[in-house]
Amino acid sequence: MDESGVKWGYLDSGRRKGGGVVFLGSYEPKLDEKGRVILPAKFREELSSGLVLTRGQEHCIYVFSAREFENMSDKIRQAPVTSKQARDYMRVFLSGASAETPDKQHRVTIPATLRAYAGLDRDLTVIGTGSRVEIWDATAWATYLAEQEAAFADTAEEVIPGLF
Repeated sequence: MDESGVKWGYLDSGRRKGGGVVFLGSYEPKLDEKGRVILPAKFREELSSGLVLTRGQEHCIYVFSAREFENMSDKIRQAPVTSKQARDYMRVFLSGASAETPDKQHRVTIPATLRAYAGLDRDLTVIGTGSRVEIWDATAWATYLAEQEAAFADTAEEVIPGLF
């Protein structure tokens, strides 16, 4: 947490196995009238050379570094085109993708289609989720988090056995 009370960052030395940073924390920026958001300072270094925005699950926007999106694309292309489920996933995930480069003020334009998909208005919550960043409508995030926190302690052992 910095002096303003904002919580966000990434692990400088937290390179994941196979490379890439680990994005951490949360931040509450505003969407401007042109559909732009300022990247949190701690995320800028990893995302400054380019990023990809796309549809995420639970009606948020996933933000990948260009490098991480390339890795994801490689994995997606390995899915069998004979699988309808794989084709459906590829269509939704990739058709909503938009490659962006932050401007000199570290702002990123979120395309109108993605803003509509995620129900974004002025108040946003930006969270680090490991290999990606997610952009949520602030109210939707608060609702989602309240629902998930209730079961958080109970599900750790089921989701990741032996974690604690």
